[in-house]
Amino acid sequence: MFEDDEILKSRYPIGSRVELIQMNEDPNPVEPGTKGTVTHIGGGLVNVNWDNGRQLGLVYGVDDFKSIQE
Repeated sequence: MFEDDEILKSRYPIGSRVELIQMNEDPNPVEPGTKGTVTHIGGGLVNVNWDNGRQLGLVYGVDDFKSIQE
């Protein structure tokens, strides 16, 4: 298990909402400002079902995103 997975799980629980600020290394990134729902955390990835229909994980420490309340 990635050592920060427990931290990520407490910060971004399953079902919580996030907003993308920027994907820094993905060749086909989700648009900045897109919101989504956290579905799984593992291996330093926060997996998200994005509101635009995509399913793509965020890489902790690489991609910029924030937790939101709606």
